Amino acid sequence: MTNQNVVVPDTKSGISLPMVRLSGSSIFPATAQKPPTAPGTGGGGCISLSAKKKLLLENLEINGGGGAAKINSWVDSMRASSPTHMKSSSQSLSEDQQLPWQHQQQITLPSALDNFDQIMEASRGKQIVMFLDYDGTLSPIVDDPDRAFMSKKMRTTVRRLATCFPTAIVSGRCRDKVYKFVRLAELYYAGSHGMDIKGPEKGSKYTKGTEPVICQPASEFLPMIDEVFKELVAKTKLTPGAKVENNKFCVSVHFRCVEEKKWSEVAEAVKSVLNKYPKLRLSQGRKVLEIRPTIKWDKGKALEFLLESLGFANCTDVFPVYIGDDRTDEDAFKVLKEREQGFGILVSKVAKDTNASYSLQEPTQVMDFLQRLVDWKKLAFQESRM
Repeated sequence: MTNQNVVVPDTKSGISLPMVRLSGSSIFPATAQKPPTAPGTGGGGCISLSAKKKLLLENLEINGGGGAAKINSWVDSMRASSPTHMKSSSQSLSEDQQLPWQHQQQITLPSALDNFDQIMEASRGKQIVMFLDYDGTLSPIVDDPDRAFMSKKMRTTVRRLATCFPTAIVSGRCRDKVYKFVRLAELYYAGSHGMDIKGPEKGSKYTKGTEPVICQPASEFLPMIDEVFKELVAKTKLTPGAKVENNKFCVSVHFRCVEEKKWSEVAEAVKSVLNKYPKLRLSQGRKVLEIRPTIKWDKGKALEFLLESLGFANCTDVFPVYIGDDRTDEDAFKVLKEREQGFGILVSKVAKDTNASYSLQEPTQVMDFLQRLVDWKKLAFQESRM
């Protein structure tokens, strides 16, 4: 991790917290248990893809150069991450008709539900810590991002989970917005892809100290993000279906409701604005382009920070489990894979290039998995009292 102070006062609450240094931290020792290799993968559940797809799915470099060819390459990448108009499985495609991701043999990760006992055996004697993405993981993906509500049953399940294990929501959303969706004060929340972290306000037995942890490593970028948000709103207002979302430390440009033939307009608008901001970078998820600061901070760094805040630095007896569905969650999956500790679980119905070890198909399966964790913990507690 970078040698920098990342904890700042919360301007809303007036709390002045001591600065926390993350330099030289070693949360994941090399002696930690290695996750089992997923069948048919290159290790740790990583599904290899063709060089063509990997090229398309690289983070987009937008500063300098460009033109029509650059925009076309962006649109190709947008299609690769957000496939539409897919043929049914009964319809065969010729080689030249196939999309890049269809050239690769489809390999499915083992199900986290079917292998639940195996996962629990790997966690024996260790403290499980849960990290959960929001959109596509706790709530279904919807056309209007402002209506991505989680079900009451899911909320109840997550509340029960937090009574059993330290639990964090790690989202690309603004922290305040994702909190309004979840409404559970006993959780940790990491918004803006981990650039805005706050600990539980009440009700968590895992909170260290009396004050909530606050981490905002990209505070200096706030004025710049606001400028970019306003410019992108103006640039995309004539593209039907385009929606620009200010997530405090990043800006999301949603094109889920934009006709595919208009995607180039979205790409051009983003490029024209971002060319003026060399300190910002562009990445993408499912039908969304995301503008973020260039600092070395992501969901993987947020996971490490939270583990350290919980007192699990340099521990071999901690077992992090991260569940997510998008490309930005790969940063956290990669941390777990490289440190050989805990597991990443990908939420997807199709094969993807991933560092996760297991999979779940949709939020309903995520809820089933979380409930099984709660039941397992309760049973283990009862047995320990016998």
